[in-house]
Amino acid sequence: MALKFCSFASGSSGNCYLVKSDEAALLVDVGITGKRILTGLEEAGVVPDRLNGILVTHEHVDHVRSLRMISRKAVNAKVYASGGTLAEVGDRVSGERITVVSDGEEFYVGDILVRAFAVSHDAAEPLGYSFVCGGRQMTIVTDTGCISEEIFAQVKDADLLVLEANHEVNILRMGAYPYPLKRRILSDRGHLSNEAAGECLCRMLQCRESGKAAPQVLLAHLSRENNTPEQAYLTVRNVLFEQDYYIDKDLTVRIIERDLAGPLVEV
Repeated sequence: MALKFCSFASGSSGNCYLVKSDEAALLVDVGITGKRILTGLEEAGVVPDRLNGILVTHEHVDHVRSLRMISRKAVNAKVYASGGTLAEVGDRVSGERITVVSDGEEFYVGDILVRAFAVSHDAAEPLGYSFVCGGRQMTIVTDTGCISEEIFAQVKDADLLVLEANHEVNILRMGAYPYPLKRRILSDRGHLSNEAAGECLCRMLQCRESGKAAPQVLLAHLSRENNTPEQAYLTVRNVLFEQDYYIDKDLTVRIIERDLAGPLVEV
């Protein structure tokens, strides 16, 4: 059994990911138009009524834009989110379809074990998720201003890690955003910088079990205004190099497109 991942979009304009195994399929966030999500599902060979679950990380519009429409199309999918998130968006889904998830909870969606964990973001009880199937683990960490010990406990064992690299600090500081917005993004409840992403990966590799396969890393949720794919890759590569780690030797690093669906990645 293999876990597979596909990004339909990743960034402040909208986020939506597909996670699937041989027996189950689920969406993580539905923050783009329903039409784009349905097109992505079709290209990935997934019929909407075969979706087993829709997992919501938090209530910001770039993560829930099409929750009402997609939950109606995916008639067999339960909607999973924290109580705080559901207090904000639960009225978009039929009550019998809703499952409240708590920080630290584990549950199955089909044959995929899901682990929910708290992230640090200015939202109502935001969550990240890990997925385990066939002895392989995939972890999604975006929309967090820092890597807490709880988050790192999920990151360190991931075979595939989807990790936020939202902004380059100097570009953000010198850019046109108003000062309060800059402070929000740079705070521990904002978004992870390129440098912070690189530092997280260094620590991940330091804690890696000897002999364990090199992890696959997908850098996600890049800012359109305060980052570029080239800048994110360069900064992360340089942080790794300073700690004597090398891309394509110790890990693989790729960038998720903000507005385009990506390939199906197998773990």
